[in-house]
This record gives sequence, C-alpha cells and structure tokens, in this order.
Amino acid sequence: MKKYIVFLIIGLAACFAPSCNNLLELEYDGRSSLDELFKTKNGVRGYLNACYNTRIFPDINRSALTDEAQSSERVFQGSLPSLWYADAYSAANYTNVDGQPWSAIYQSIRNCNIFLKRIEGVSAEDLASLEDEITSWKAQAHTLRALYYLQLIKRYGSVPLITESYEIDHDFSQDGRSPVSAVVNQILADCDAAMSAPESSLGFSWTVRVGENWIMNRAVVQAIRSEAILYAASPLFADGTYSWNNAAEITGNALSNLLANGYQLWTEVPDQTIAQNTYELYFITQHDEQRARDKETIYGGPKVNVWGSHGMPSTPGQSSAGASPTQELVDSYEMQATGLPPISGYSDPQHLQPIINTASGYDPENPYEGRDPRFYATVYFNGARRDLGTSGGLARDDHYPLEMTLSGNNISITEEDGAFRIETLGGDPFAPTTTLGTNIDASSGSILLKFKYKSNKEITNAQFFFQSPGAAGGQSTPENVVLHKSDEWIDFELDLTPYRSESWWKWGAADHSLRFDVGADEGSIVYVKDMEINVRVETTPADPVQSYVGGKDAISSTDRRATHTGYYLRKYNNWKSGRDNDADGEIRMFRLAEMYLNFAEAAYQSTGNPDAAVNIGNGMSMSARDAVNAIRRRVNMPDLPAGLSKDEFEKRYRNERRVELAYEGHRYFDVRRWKIMEDVEHYVTGMRITKVGDSFTYERIGFARESFKEKLYLYPIPQGEINKMQSHTGTNWQNPGWN
Repeated sequence: MKKYIVFLIIGLAACFAPSCNNLLELEYDGRSSLDELFKTKNGVRGYLNACYNTRIFPDINRSALTDEAQSSERVFQGSLPSLWYADAYSAANYTNVDGQPWSAIYQSIRNCNIFLKRIEGVSAEDLASLEDEITSWKAQAHTLRALYYLQLIKRYGSVPLITESYEIDHDFSQDGRSPVSAVVNQILADCDAAMSAPESSLGFSWTVRVGENWIMNRAVVQAIRSEAILYAASPLFADGTYSWNNAAEITGNALSNLLANGYQLWTEVPDQTIAQNTYELYFITQHDEQRARDKETIYGGPKVNVWGSHGMPSTPGQSSAGASPTQELVDSYEMQATGLPPISGYSDPQHLQPIINTASGYDPENPYEGRDPRFYATVYFNGARRDLGTSGGLARDDHYPLEMTLSGNNISITEEDGAFRIETLGGDPFAPTTTLGTNIDASSGSILLKFKYKSNKEITNAQFFFQSPGAAGGQSTPENVVLHKSDEWIDFELDLTPYRSESWWKWGAADHSLRFDVGADEGSIVYVKDMEINVRVETTPADPVQSYVGGKDAISSTDRRATHTGYYLRKYNNWKSGRDNDADGEIRMFRLAEMYLNFAEAAYQSTGNPDAAVNIGNGMSMSARDAVNAIRRRVNMPDLPAGLSKDEFEKRYRNERRVELAYEGHRYFDVRRWKIMEDVEHYVTGMRITKVGDSFTYERIGFARESFKEKLYLYPIPQGEINKMQSHTGTNWQNPGWN
C-alpha cells in the first residue's frame, strides 16, 4: 500500500502538465484499498490527480479536417488526412486527431464519480488539512466532470449520463443515451457545485497558486458554462430544453464574471522586432497562470511546433508543411481600411470564381495588401516578411585596435595624453603600427581603417602599406589618402573592403601590421589616436516567403514539406524558431475572446437585434455588436456598423469567429453545430502563383473532398462499445450513418 500511495503522489506533480493524458492505472484490491487511500491527504490528492488524465487539448491538425487547412500529409496513403478526405473511415477503424477518446473520458468520469462519493466521508481533521482545501478538491472534480461531458457531447452528441460509480451488480440493460440537453443540465449543475466552494486563497480561486499550474479554477467553470449552453442551443443539438434566451443569460453571466475578476483581452503592443502586432504576440507568448502578464487565457494548452511540423521547406530541419491555410480562410480576412469583406461569396460550388466586393478596396492583383492584422499574424503568404529582427542594423561590429610603434624612418614618435605625436624629419617618413592581436574575420561585410587625427598642414600623399612578416614593404593603398590641416580632431575612415577581392589581399592575420607613410616631406606634425580596424557586417533580411511556382517555398501537390495551397501557417510561430531554438507559442483551451464571441452569438439569436443591450450581470450590459467590436478593436479593425439585420450580422459574426479563433480547434465543431458542414467542407481551394518578370499571376486551385457527409457531424461510438451495449440493452447506440 505504501508503494501505491507514493506512485500517486509522484503522478500528482507530473500529470498536471497538459501532455499528461495517459490514464493513471489505479490497481486496488477492492473497497478496503480505497478506504486506506482516502485516509491520507496525499492519497486523496493522488486520486484527484487521476481525475485529470483525459483533458483533451486543442490540436492544430484538427484544422486540416475543416475548411481552414489542407494537409500536406495527405500524400501518404493511410495518413489521417488521406483517409479523411476520401471518407475511408468506418466505425471499426475511425480515428480523429484525438483518436477515439470515448473510453478514456469515461474512465476519468468514473474517477471523478468515485472521488466525489469518497470525499464526502472525509473530514479536514481526518486529513490534517483545511476545510477550504477539501472543498477546492471537490470543486475541481465537479469541474473536471463537467469538462469531460462537454468534450463528449461535442464529439458524440447524446451519451450515457453517469454520475455514480457502477457497482458490481449494476444492471446494464437499463442504461441508455441521455439527450444532449440532459447532459448539459448535469454540466451546469456540476459548475454550480464547483462555484459553491469558498473563494479563499486555499480554496477554489479565480486563478492558481505558484506551483499548481493546470488545476481547475473558477474561471474554467465560466468557460465550460459558456460553451456548453451555446452548444445546447445550437441547431445540431437544440431540442427546446434550452433556448437562446437561456444561452444569452448564461454566456453573458460567464463573461461578466470573468471581467469582474480581472480577465482582460491581451492588448500588449510588441516591439516590431518581436511580433508584427498584438494578436501575433499573444500567440507566441506562453501563458502564465498567475496572470501577471497574460490576463486573457482562462486555461492554457500545449506548446506547439509550427516551424518544424507546419513550416516552410526553406527552414533547416523542417519536416512537413502540415496544415496549410486554405484560400477560403484567406478570403475571410476583411480589409482594414473599410472593415468590409473582400470576397462576398463564390459563383460556383468549387469556390474557384470569387465574387469580389468592389466596395471593400480589395485589389485582386495585390491580394494581400491592406488586410485585417490577424491575417498577417496567422498566414505566411507569398511575399510575406519572415524575419522581423533582421531588417537594418548590424549582425557584427568587430573592432581590432592598433597603435603606433615609437620608431620608424625619418620620423619622431612620442605618446602624449593617449595620442601619438608623429613628426616627419626627412624624406620618405614612415612608421609601422603594432601587429594585430587576433585574426580579422572579414570574409564578409565592410573592412574599415579608422582613427582620429590633427595635422599642422595639408598632406595629400599619405599611404598605408599592408605588411606581413618577411614581406618587403607590402601592398600599398592608393596615393590619394588625404590628411587635412586641422587643430581639432578629425575622424578618418578608409574603406579597405575593395581590396578583399584583389589577388594580393592576404592581410589580416594576428601577426600583420600596417605601415603609415606620413606624406613625403619633413616638417609635418600629425597627432593620431584610437586607430583600429572595424569589421561591420550589415544584417540583411531573409528572403520573403516564395510560395510561387519555382520559389524556395514553392507550392506542390506531391511533397509533404511544401504547401499544397500556396500558404503556410504563421499563427503560434515565433520567427526566431528553428532547429536549434523552438520558441513557438501555445494553443489555448479557453480564452476570454471566445467568451465574448459565445455571448455575441447567443445575444443576437436571442434578441434578433445585434444592437440590443443585454444585462449580463455584475452591473454590466452589452449588445452582440458590442462584444464583437471589443474583439475587433483589439486589432484596430473598424467596428461592425449599427443597424445590421439579424441575418446580416450572423454572416459577419460567423466570419469574425472564424478569423479570431482560426487554428484553435473551434471551426471543426462550429460548422457542425451550425449544421453547415455540407456547404463548406465539400470543396476547399488554394492559390497557385506564377512569377512573370517582377509581377505575379494568381490562379485558384481546388481540392474536392468526401469529408462533408452527414455522418461526420458526430464521431462514431467505438464499435466494441456498440456491440457490448447492444448485447446488454438490445438497442443499437451507434450514431447515424456509421456502420
């Protein structure tokens, strides 16, 4: 038993990370083992940890199963995209980006059920703990159970609703699938139970303490409430139990609770060498659960690898172009100046003939100019600037000091106050410098000889000889080196760079020096200080994205490392990322922007008027248009205009949701709950770009898919589960269209 408890304690620290999704197998010898486990604080916390095992985090690859992206992995026979696009799945072999999570989720629900039942018989005194801690643990288990049922209904629709642990004599023949509305009712009840816990620092808080990242909190409860009621009112799941009025009330209350407790949209303006705009900076920044900087993230997610798995072939170490953005996604980004969509629709089912909105300011000959800033933060397009930190400035600025020696020919040299006084005493006066201390790295960039001087006369025939040991004299500079008469210090600079291409140029090693010929006559007095060789390597921007035919990142239909649509993913990608520095960002499970959008949808559906103010609680009111405009203002997009009809607003809202939440896992579920999958998933397009001289031509290309069929609104329930439950109940539980 001691080994068992220690194993759970070790798991507690490890499995609060998002990557810890494997179930913690609890091997106990019946009721007595659980009795022992729930007698210690560490045992209780260890069992709670087992409740965390099946949180399903968003996955960029889900975008490739929507009209957001077309995956280059489709070139591999048997890959998920290749089978998906061909509709080659049955219930027996089905998988998705999260596999088939049915059994794993129900195992974690079972753990939550056991925990909630067992913890009721435990007192703070029994565990030498505080009452607030115990109520927090209960709240976490309620929140997790609510999250798991939310994950289930989004994927499977109606599901068995189990809130007690099955006993050995359980009668499975009485089991059935509960409608989504009943499951949502349980989700909301679990959320209410969680929120009833005290809000103390050791209780169920709005954030988490240092060292307790990834635990459930009050903000996550609000996100679950908001999303669950939105789904319950949506066309795919609505059965009359929950109305849009209910959804507006709950999503509004969730939003106001978050705003009242310090959650805010990220508005930090980046240095332009780090990110192009606020939106881009947010997604390349790791969230901090104490919300010292990031006050938008409600619950974080895994760090992503865009540069390698969804990157460009011109990046060393890249393995796949992955989920490449579609032309449909690109078309959805409005024009910033007018706030209008550039494309109002398509005149053909294949989307190859766009209907251009001439009022928007869109120029089809320059299709990427003047778009919503979120476009530039999400998509690498042909001509996009890849590197933000290498425009201007110096990559290297190396300095190699030299001094005058105190001897020479027909010359007197003394050192005075950090300068060398050079007086010529006869014809052909010269003096050597000291030797270089190290080799000059001057294979590229500029090579400059620099010093400061004063002179008692104009000298028009000075020279420098490049000396190396054993050489007689060395190679000289041109005769027209001029030193001007001056009583004030003059900066001298001689560009030696042209000599690098000469066959005689061998100079620059650690034992090399210069010989300074100070004119040809006696009577010259020159002061020299701060002599050096300065090697300056100017930075040059990396080539812009070349996704045109024949470019470095050229479009392809057969290469997994090249885009199949003409675009690459930029969202989450830090331009500094590469093989030796993976600095990409993270994909969030819940964030405040979604909460604004959830409320906006419920509000306009409820009132029929996007401008109607709705009381959302905590002394706040907001219209659907207000909520959407809050999102748009963050990226300096014009407000949606007042006076839009419900249908007009719905079109703009759905586009806004698509743009704001691109590649965050929402589009897959949105087109299903809206029941528009057949309209948007049958055909997707890309852009084939051809370079002609200094200009480009643009040709839309299409990809037909079979993954638009009605059965794909829901995952199939695993066939093994179907077979078992049919034997128990005599009923086929399978979702429509699956066999």
